[in-house]
Amino acid sequence: MLHIIIQLVSGALGGNGAGALMKKLSLGTIGNSIVGILGGGLGGQLLGLLGMAPAAGSGDLSGIISSVLSGGVGGGVLLAVVGAIKKALGK
Repeated sequence: MLHIIIQLVSGALGGNGAGALMKKLSLGTIGNSIVGILGGGLGGQLLGLLGMAPAAGSGDLSGIISSVLSGGVGGGVLLAVVGAIKKALGK
């Protein structure tokens, strides 16, 4: 359960970080956070499907780092995709 929470929080941070870096794709703080949370969860699930997710209940440093990275990257990537789609539909 700890890894899921870490992934979701990291996803929100990754989404907001990506929104700050890519101003044209930003959805605002709330939108970036929501999309980031979804992306963080999806990033963690994708790692689980690939067999690279930390074992449930393991609180070791490598598992926590893996959760932070998968959540942050997943949140940033999903924000970029959603922002690009929104921008394309807005034209």
